[in-house]
Amino acid sequence: KRQEGDWSAAAMLLAIGATAGEVRVENLSTLSQQADTAVLTALVRSGAGLIDESTAVTAARRQLRAFEFDATDCPDLFPALAVLASAADGVSVIRGTSRLEYKECNRSEAIREEYAKLGIEVDTSEEDLMKIRGGKVRAARTQSHGDHRIAMSLAAAALRADGEVTIEGAECVSKSYPLFFEELERLRVK
Repeated sequence: KRQEGDWSAAAMLLAIGATAGEVRVENLSTLSQQADTAVLTALVRSGAGLIDESTAVTAARRQLRAFEFDATDCPDLFPALAVLASAADGVSVIRGTSRLEYKECNRSEAIREEYAKLGIEVDTSEEDLMKIRGGKVRAARTQSHGDHRIAMSLAAAALRADGEVTIEGAECVSKSYPLFFEELERLRVK
């Protein structure tokens, strides 16, 4: 039996498809018990194009709208949701930030700080809540905070940037997805 695909990694790729082009991720089952399948709900709510086959999911760029989502039970989705929300019209509201304090870094603060450098407003002033106002992504020098998911999130958002985005410490993606940047480059060639 083939091992089921990892929805945490797939979530970032699907967010890239929804915001910057079209991405098909194979070896995924929407019937999976993995909590991060919930990314599909966020993609639908944002208006992304989705094609669900029995063993693959495709996400395609559309005009995205702000969405509400509770990520309390799937906190690893926050960095991918930030990519999605940054490309949506309006202010997206994501609940569950209290689950982010003790990851590789305080992911809520890292997203707020680094997305601000990209010109995207992230409000974390309310308890357990993140509000992200979608908009244009600008060139910037950013920091991964030593967190693989933050590095991937910034790289994904950078695909829509008006210039070069540098991510210091980007090599930390090797923790969960060593080939992330090679695959990102392959996606951009098509």
